[in-house]
Amino acid sequence: MVLDIAAGTLAVIVVVALLVLGAIAAFVTWLHNKKQEKRLENGEIEELEPEVNPVDMECCGQHEVCEKDSLLAAISKNVEYYNDEELDRFRGRQGDEYSEEECDEFRDILYTMRDDEVAGWVRSLQLRYVNLPDEIKDEVFLIIGERRQ
Repeated sequence: MVLDIAAGTLAVIVVVALLVLGAIAAFVTWLHNKKQEKRLENGEIEELEPEVNPVDMECCGQHEVCEKDSLLAAISKNVEYYNDEELDRFRGRQGDEYSEEECDEFRDILYTMRDDEVAGWVRSLQLRYVNLPDEIKDEVFLIIGERRQ
């Protein structure tokens, strides 16, 4: 019986302590925001949010997957051409709709670039809505995979 009362009392104390800590955190945050607003009004600072510096395209080692090697078009919105402007004529074409000669055009560009440029090239093609031919996708992913290892 004594243990039941002690456990119940302890649970109430923990809940009350958490509520008090939450209220203190909310109050401190409110005070900080008010102080920042006054500094903004007085001209001590120009904006409430700090300026975000753009990420250098060289790998910084702080990410599990290097953004430079990422194939996700969402990471970079800048279209970079790799002496492949002529591929823009394939915009919107599906990967299985290329002739052998057209696949060779992609291969020629692929094999004239450095391995560390391939992921950027694929990302650029994605941003330009140019799909890789299905026939060379395995080659591209093999090059990118080897570079990552």
